[in-house]
Parts: sequence; structure tokens; C-alpha cells
Amino acid sequence: MKTVALALCCTAFIAYAAGETITAFGHDWTVQQASDWAVENGVLRLKVAAEPPAGQPRRPTKFALLNSKPYTKVTVEAEMKRNGRSLIIVYAWQDANHYNYAHISSDAGAKQNVHNGMFHIFGGERVRISTLDGPPSFDTQDWTPVKLVFDGVTGKCYVEVNGKRNPSLDAVDLSLKWGRVGLGSFNESGDFRNVRITGETREQGTPGQN
Repeated sequence: MKTVALALCCTAFIAYAAGETITAFGHDWTVQQASDWAVENGVLRLKVAAEPPAGQPRRPTKFALLNSKPYTKVTVEAEMKRNGRSLIIVYAWQDANHYNYAHISSDAGAKQNVHNGMFHIFGGERVRISTLDGPPSFDTQDWTPVKLVFDGVTGKCYVEVNGKRNPSLDAVDLSLKWGRVGLGSFNESGDFRNVRITGETREQGTPGQN
């Protein structure tokens, strides 16, 4: 197991390459479509809002996935700015059919049960794995500090927004105990800056297994 730290500074560039890979902040990220993304004035920007493909399980696809070894423990810190209602942080990504994500929204979970919560993908539709309790997370469309903390040993993950935890963004999942991380949105657009990712990594394994 290896402890790594990735600091993504504001002085950044982006370059597109074959295979839908973008290079931002000096590191490679895998994306669905490279032209949907840009870096402007040190901000990683998802420019295009799009619905998940029709006829397929409803789950997010518009996120930049850090090209790294899988994390067994990870902290993702960033300033985030929504253009619509919400943005997401992906964690425990093992493949396109096995990952979790935090949906950080201006809605309360009790109002929109597929918003403002922690969600699990295991071969099919998204499934909420956090309580509906708690207030909306994004109060404004200003830059907002967000921190996600995941511990694959215990399966626990929580998110702080503006330094505060929210029951809606607190979950335990013991089926996906390692994986990569990403930044994006379910079906909207938004911006990310001052990103910092630290944690412990391992070698890739079989999805759904320790």
C-alpha cells in the first residue's frame, strides 16, 4: 500500500489526446468526451450538460476520472461552483459498472430523493445509500469549499461543504472498498479549482472483490 499526495494547483493547462483523455494540472484524466472540458484561468470546467444515455441504467457519465492507482483511503478537497443545481464527486470507481458518488445539490434529499446524497452503482441503476435527512448543500452559485473523505477499510465516506457535515452526505458501503476518484456532474455543468487529492493506493483488483 502506498501513500500518495496529489496537489492540483491553479496554474494549469489542458491538452486533448486520442482515447478521450485530457491533461489538466499536469495529470491525465479520463473523460467521456474531451471537447466537453476546458481549463480557463486555472479552473477545470465542465462545459456541457448532458443526460445519461437513454435506455441504459440511469447513472452519471460526465465526470473526469483521475488516472491513478485505486485508492483504499482518499481525501478529495476542492472549490466547486455549480452552474445548475448540483455537482458530483466520484469515489471507489472500479470500472464503469462499479463505483460510488456524492451528489452535492441545492435540493434537499427529502425533496428530491435522487439529489443531495451518496449513491452506489453495482451493475445497474444508481441506489441511494444515505439518509434523506439534512439540508441542501449548495446555498449559492458562488465558489464553495468541499471535502470528501473515504476509508475503504470501514467503507465509510462523508462530505463536508463549507466545513460542515450533512447527514445526507454520509454513508457506508462495504462492497466497493477501493477505487479511483473523479469530478463532474450528473446532468449539468460546473467548475472546479484548488483541487487536492491525498490518500493510500493499491494495485487494481477484480471489481466487487477485496
